[in-house]
Amino acid sequence: MKYNPKIHHRRSIRLKGYDYSQAGLYFVTICCQNREHFYGNIKNGKMNLNDAGKMIKKWYYELENKFPDIKCREMVVMPNHFHCIIENVTVGADPRVCPNTTTNPNPSLGEQSKPLGEHIGSPLHCVVQWFKTMTTNEYIRNVKSNNWKRFDGKLWQRNYWEHIIRNEKAYFNIANYINKNPENWVTDTLHSIEN
Repeated sequence: MKYNPKIHHRRSIRLKGYDYSQAGLYFVTICCQNREHFYGNIKNGKMNLNDAGKMIKKWYYELENKFPDIKCREMVVMPNHFHCIIENVTVGADPRVCPNTTTNPNPSLGEQSKPLGEHIGSPLHCVVQWFKTMTTNEYIRNVKSNNWKRFDGKLWQRNYWEHIIRNEKAYFNIANYINKNPENWVTDTLHSIEN
């Protein structure tokens, strides 16, 4: 059965009032548009990455270079989606944050007014957006130069799914789920017949 985006209603999966720039562990899933298979295939319970899948893996680990306050934990590239655990190691906000308060600049010294405090952690949505942008751009280049499979409209679905990991037991359960995802592909909720 082919995936039909018209019957899936979009709703926010973000925890209301939660600061996603604060230190913590986040389980993230990003799906290909229409659950298209772009990144390889599963054979005998193992994920065989094609060049596009290897590219996705490369950009995941580049996140640490772009956002020095995060660590890339477990991950798996699947034929039509991507799972990972991202750790934000920075406390989310400078305690001096006060959006309407500014420094008292000295114009004669060329100083400009600026906020006294600002968020210092990398918000999860910014991390995911950068990852999606970089992978999409490289994928497009390879469609043109290396005849990678074309995609219609967007490589990734509009949003992503995330879960805040609240304790060590949850971390180990999710890490185990990620590591065993290829073995459990046939029963995976994101499994679809390859197009």
